[in-house]
Amino acid sequence: MLALRLALGAHPLVLLRRLLVAAASAGVGFLLLCALGYAVGHPGDSAAALRRLLWCALPLAATVHLAVAVARTDPGTRPRPGLSAIGLGPARLTALAAASTAVSSALGSAVALLVFLHLRGDLTGLPFDGAASELLAAGQPLPLAGALTLLAVVPLTASVAAALALRPRRTPLPRDGAAPQQHEEPARSPLSTPADLPWGVALMAVGLALGTYAARGASAEAAVPPRGVLAGWVLTAVGLALTGPGVTHLCGRALQALRPGATRLLAGRGLMAEARRIGRPLGVACAVASATLTATLLYGDGGVRPFGPLTGLGASLVLGCTAATLLTAALESRQTRVDTKDALLRLGASRALLRMAAALRALVLLVVFAPLTWAVAELVVLPLRR
Repeated sequence: MLALRLALGAHPLVLLRRLLVAAASAGVGFLLLCALGYAVGHPGDSAAALRRLLWCALPLAATVHLAVAVARTDPGTRPRPGLSAIGLGPARLTALAAASTAVSSALGSAVALLVFLHLRGDLTGLPFDGAASELLAAGQPLPLAGALTLLAVVPLTASVAAALALRPRRTPLPRDGAAPQQHEEPARSPLSTPADLPWGVALMAVGLALGTYAARGASAEAAVPPRGVLAGWVLTAVGLALTGPGVTHLCGRALQALRPGATRLLAGRGLMAEARRIGRPLGVACAVASATLTATLLYGDGGVRPFGPLTGLGASLVLGCTAATLLTAALESRQTRVDTKDALLRLGASRALLRMAAALRALVLLVVFAPLTWAVAELVVLPLRR
């Protein structure tokens, strides 16, 4: 009940972000129900039904990523002085964040169920002259237990992920035996290089090598590439996502090379300090953009839909959730720099200088990540063009 009251009494921008989570959850729930409907209507084609169900994993991951980012920026569940005295400590606030995420996701799942039943004709008859009857197995009994189980996947996964991401950290037990105290995760020093970069590069190399090996004799016109090629694409995308913080950190370090001025120094230090907060969603966005370019290069002209007519809905969900997550992470980064910005203004820095530093950060990230994304997509498609 407290989580619901916090959700209803939040700022309009916070409500908008929660509605985005609900909309994404509705889209994923509808895709899951469509996969169930296809399995009910085509009991002999289990491979195609499984392929549609597996395709839902990508929109599900993007939705969970967005839900965690929204939970991190929720001001209603942020630790503040005095809340522990009324029983709202870090652990309770984490539970509230998970509950708020579950409420938003459950609302989207309920909307998905209503839309699915309406299109099947279970509520008011078949709409659109029965155009979706074959896809949704209209006229056949829908397994209620299976539908509710699939609809519970998004709220459960999103709430657990939010709880794990926002869980309070504990200090090691002191030598005198005193109880450890909960605290926020300490900020890392902007000179500490993220350790994800070598692992990301290694995964990208393994994925490209696996895709090249598995693509021997494969046709680029095939509706679904071989499993080895798909596995190579997944490894390459995961590697590209892991390189985000490291590449962002290196961009900040490069900006400060060769006697930097105030603008380059501020921009570089900002990128290094926010390498993990901005680099992670930026790496994921680059991985999604690279996969989109790959699909466009292979299937853009032929109009092939490897996962059925709902491929466009799933791809739109992945792209929309990724863009919303990146914007939410940028908002979170801006909120964490408020104290630093105020301190610089008190020291005499001009607002024009701060705006120039922010624009320089964005420009450097665009100049570095855009060619990297395009190059990875070209390397992924290259074996299938031979």
